Amino acid sequence: SSRAFSEAILGVGVLLCVPFREVQLAAMPHYPDEIEYSEKYNDDDYEYRHVILTKHIAKEMFKVTAGKRLLEEDEWRKLGVTQSRGWGHYEIHRPEPHILLFRRALGTDPNTGKPK
Repeated sequence: SSRAFSEAILGVGVLLCVPFREVQLAAMPHYPDEIEYSEKYNDDDYEYRHVILTKHIAKEMFKVTAGKRLLEEDEWRKLGVTQSRGWGHYEIHRPEPHILLFRRALGTDPNTGKPK
């Protein structure tokens, strides 16, 4: 029997061919048991990271923002997100709003949060 394949394009421009069933499973939101933090990555101006909230914490976030605005530092810290100073929640990832996208200027002092 033939398998149905779909193509998915990732943000970095990589083309993958995966079985259709795997694409469907990947479309389901991933809620970790504990807050998950990505490794840091950067471009010429900023360093970035993303933070994946648990289902319970995501519900608390929606009570505060209704998914319509960025979180202020005191708000994401109250939700239990812990990271050094200088990070700002800079974008809402609409397909997965429980994934918070953070950035800070390259060279930011992690103790003061001030760019160098």
